[in-house]
Amino acid sequence: MSMEALLLEAAQHKLLRPLDVQFALMVAAADKPAVMLAAALLSRDAGEGHVCLPLSRFHPDEQATGRAQSLWQQLFAQAEDGDDIETLLRASPAVSDGSVATPLVLCEGRLYLNRMWHNELVIARFFSQPTPELSGDEALLTTTLAALFPPTEDVDWQKVAAAVALTRRVSVISGGPGTGKTTTVAKLLAALIQTNTLPKCRIRLAAPTGKAAARLTESLGAALRQLPLTDEQKKLLPTEAGTLHRLLGAQPGSQRLRYHAGNPLHLDVLVVDEASMIDLPMMARLIAALPAHARVIFLGDRDQLASVEAGAVLGDICAWVNAGYTSARAQELSRLTGTTVPAGEGTEAGALRDSLCLLQKSYRFGSDSGIGQLARAVNNGDAKAMKKVFAQDFADIALKPLRTTAEYESMLEDAVAGYADYLARLKTRAEPAEVLAAFSQYQLLCALREGPYGVSGVNEQLEQTLARKRRIVLPRHSRWYEGRPVMIARNDSALGLFNGDIGIALDRGTGLRVWFPMPDGTIKSVQPSRLPEHDTAWVMTVHKSQGSEFNHAALILPSQSVPLVTRELVYTAITRARQQLSLYADPVLLTQAITVRTERRSGLAALFSQLG
Repeated sequence: MSMEALLLEAAQHKLLRPLDVQFALMVAAADKPAVMLAAALLSRDAGEGHVCLPLSRFHPDEQATGRAQSLWQQLFAQAEDGDDIETLLRASPAVSDGSVATPLVLCEGRLYLNRMWHNELVIARFFSQPTPELSGDEALLTTTLAALFPPTEDVDWQKVAAAVALTRRVSVISGGPGTGKTTTVAKLLAALIQTNTLPKCRIRLAAPTGKAAARLTESLGAALRQLPLTDEQKKLLPTEAGTLHRLLGAQPGSQRLRYHAGNPLHLDVLVVDEASMIDLPMMARLIAALPAHARVIFLGDRDQLASVEAGAVLGDICAWVNAGYTSARAQELSRLTGTTVPAGEGTEAGALRDSLCLLQKSYRFGSDSGIGQLARAVNNGDAKAMKKVFAQDFADIALKPLRTTAEYESMLEDAVAGYADYLARLKTRAEPAEVLAAFSQYQLLCALREGPYGVSGVNEQLEQTLARKRRIVLPRHSRWYEGRPVMIARNDSALGLFNGDIGIALDRGTGLRVWFPMPDGTIKSVQPSRLPEHDTAWVMTVHKSQGSEFNHAALILPSQSVPLVTRELVYTAITRARQQLSLYADPVLLTQAITVRTERRSGLAALFSQLG
């Protein structure tokens, strides 16, 4: 059987996608079976969020059984031609080292799609470039930081993070929930303005989603109002954050952006929150659009889920955070902060390491917080510690089994109770802003999109439960009803709505319209027929919840082991909860989940070592 026929059969058995097979047939000639198979596997991995295919993984799937196992064996037997795979790939006109334009790039034993290789190289060079010393009076910086951060006996990592960002054009600040990322940025922006000698300093704020942008606007605005700034200085502060798509000027119905290397952004300082959600292509496009003089500060939690699309950029960057600062950099930061900042060893990836800071102390979750202790146990993959946390009967966490029909019904009853305040405000026809605020207090989260334990199934079952209890009225011939929450699934810059934005359908005298909170604090209504692609949002995936926080978050895990349910997913869901967490899961499957890490294959961390 030919390689083409085997690939087509593999697609029929769901081992590959039809897209993967078509790409392989387009890239490689029929007499190049090894290249054809490699292209199909690379396309499949790209669809799963991986940036590249390490040649060390060019082997049959060892987990496959039955016909799948037989197919993999036949595919690789057909591909073998006496030479090793690297030799066969380098002999193909479809593969290069990147110096010429080819569909595939082979670099350091990793096979890339050309655009992914280019994006990875752009990012690696950007973060690895030796940053020229920023002009500034060190004594003035030291005095300014001392005024903004009260003295402490131990190293104040918030103060160190501010010092890092004030003395580097590119900086990355990572930390878990409650570690003070927003407070740190507010103080460093204040320090930047207080020490700035330029007549103006254009500062912009951005985040990957509308929800994350709105939260950044709210939290950073509150932190900035508490700082000692003059009226003139306050005028330099941004009043709202926008989405990255809005910042870059996304064009309706097009992949083109208004701002790029040929037309850079008009700004001097850019703060980007929730950087863990930024995929490889978006990060490359953002970097290309930055003016040469601009200072950029990335914020995020390195332990959260990676982006839905390709790559885990923040995770790859922060893989170097534990290596410590170079000796000279540690001395500089020690002088600026008045404490002894420890140095790491050597100079490998030095430019990157000297631009990083990890915030480690959580100010939100104290020793009496089950959420905080559970998050730490899960993040460490420590099943014993997790069981111990649940055994302590903390008031803010609850683990409930979800195996039987009765337990599933109980979960739906809990959800109705969780949305009680929101439903009450619907009944009293409260103002849209009040309804939106009430809805955001509680949120059901799922690991999956489909099935009875996924977003689609739980949304449908919860709607039916709410209708039976007469909390909502479901129309017979329409998906729209008073109180239907929806989440935007596709950007529409013309309407000012972006992927992840949440709105509520309400009739307030002008017919049913969908009301959305805007980053500037206003409320916008849109006719349902004008909305871009959207979904009902009583329940959302954990991925979609990133950038949001809820007083009460409830996570539903499937009843069977699923590769998608990993440590990072559970940790991300837990850290969406501010005050209360409900976890609906089989304890055995939950224990299995936190031992599995999300894997995103890329060469970014290795490139930092080579370039730095």
